Amino acid sequence: MPTAILTGQPVPGSSIESELRSLGFDVQHASGAADTETLLARVPAAERVAVVDARFVGHPHALRLGLTDPRFPLAAVPGAVTARPDGRQALTRAMARENSAGGGTALAVDSLADRITAALDADGATVHRPELGSLVAAVPADPQARNEARQAVAAVDDEAVRLKSAVKARDGFVTTFAISPYSRYIARWCARRGLTPNQVTTASLLTALIAAGCAATGTRGGFVAAGVLLIASFVLDCTDGQLARYSLQYSTLGAWLDATFDRAKEYAYYAGLALGAARGGDDVWALALGAMVLQTCRHVVDFSFNEANHDAAANTSPTAALSDRLDSVGWTVWLRRMIVLPIGERWAMIAVLTAVTTPRITLYVLLIGCAFAATYTTAGRVLRSLTRKATRTDRAAKALADLADSGPLADAGAKGLARTARRLPGFAAPALALLGGLAVVGTAAFTDFGGPWPLLGAIVYVLTSALAVARPLKGALDWLVPPFFRAAEYGTVLALAAKAGVNGALPAAFGLVAAVAYHHYDTVYRIRGDAGAPPQWLVRTAGGHEGRTLVITALAVLLTATQFKVALTVLAVAVALVVLVESIRFWVAAHKVGAPAVHDEGEPA
Repeated sequence: MPTAILTGQPVPGSSIESELRSLGFDVQHASGAADTETLLARVPAAERVAVVDARFVGHPHALRLGLTDPRFPLAAVPGAVTARPDGRQALTRAMARENSAGGGTALAVDSLADRITAALDADGATVHRPELGSLVAAVPADPQARNEARQAVAAVDDEAVRLKSAVKARDGFVTTFAISPYSRYIARWCARRGLTPNQVTTASLLTALIAAGCAATGTRGGFVAAGVLLIASFVLDCTDGQLARYSLQYSTLGAWLDATFDRAKEYAYYAGLALGAARGGDDVWALALGAMVLQTCRHVVDFSFNEANHDAAANTSPTAALSDRLDSVGWTVWLRRMIVLPIGERWAMIAVLTAVTTPRITLYVLLIGCAFAATYTTAGRVLRSLTRKATRTDRAAKALADLADSGPLADAGAKGLARTARRLPGFAAPALALLGGLAVVGTAAFTDFGGPWPLLGAIVYVLTSALAVARPLKGALDWLVPPFFRAAEYGTVLALAAKAGVNGALPAAFGLVAAVAYHHYDTVYRIRGDAGAPPQWLVRTAGGHEGRTLVITALAVLLTATQFKVALTVLAVAVALVVLVESIRFWVAAHKVGAPAVHDEGEPA
């Protein structure tokens, strides 16, 4: 149990002790700095501890924000400071300084908690100070100031502020105006019944899987039920994040589950649409797989661009300035958010089209919409990259190299081609990745199945991939390298499965791409959670993007179409088992050892 040390003389009528207990703290009293230091030393090192001025006046949610957020080692609001176990050493050091400076006397005019916070700042420690907005947090110096602070507390509805802050500051039109106005109250209902965000996330996944099952029935009633359940799943998807913000229940595991389940829900629904269409005699597996490939590549563009510019210097450009000016005009903000088809708009569109049209029409509209959104966002980011003068860091280059997912063939080739790569122009890396990808996808799509051309294209792809990553990815457009690799690998699988022309080849390809895409998403979430990329043994075991592409094209040459279908199925199962087992092991282990809590606002797409 976390411990809160109340310092100074108690104030008659103060509710601070009961408020701290309601937040889960064991409350102890200290008369001065020396007593506080003694009590601080007695608190077990593995527990959170807080030092709070007994004169504190403020909203309970201000205390909650300042003292219970699990994401920050050190945090403070006026009159209170707290430390997680990984921040205890800094807090203890600051406390010792204040005790030696103050001589252990009782506080009279200032706050020990605020002096400790100032000492932490002086030591260079990073102290999180939450944005309180209209919430009150103060240490009144006299009765008149206390009375004024209490009046300020009464004038602001603490619960209304808490509900408002549960909703993301930036979100899509559908989410903001059609979901969040009531889902925040569902989040509060869940919080008051002790439900956790992870439980709500799981409920959202199960609802989406049931929706996919309804779509797979191929009946009009099933399609209508699928659309309704997909919207219900999205409501729960919004609720889990709002519950996390409402109750400050953040965790590394929760962020991973939320992000991973979002992808699983959507792609399972695509498969459900394809199965439902097949029951009606319409084969749309190529469209479903194409939608998954396109959506995954969109996400990789987002991830790569953000990582490339995460800590870039001189991060300005005329394009960014124009975007900022457009954001100052209200209607353009919502228009620009809608045309990129974020998850709310996309799922609403899919749900309505499923209920009133056919799976083929649904997937056609989805592909057209996502293609337009991808073109719009990618073009804007290319313009920003070309017009900004940014110096990319080693960290950004490392993140892009990890996102590239190069296997042993590309790594070996990169070492031998390093000297050649250094003599190439700045745009060479994305150009090589694009040309190599076009070579392998083009030969797979436009030549007969079983011919040698896709294999030759894959060999070219291996060489161009090695040359593309042979030097650090610090160029203006080098963030395009991972998306080009994803499009090449997934596109090759799609093209070869379609060319095979046997029943079951495209569903097997869907499963293989889903398993590989999971591996790539897992890499992203590890990087964004500051956990580093997956271990090298996993990347090498999975073959890297170029190794898998080479193997798949070789199988298409050596096997019959039916045998190729079986090989795709075996590969899908093997890749899924390897990456899932390692991913689950890693995230569960990270959660158990108390990895720093993460709250990911999520990608709008």
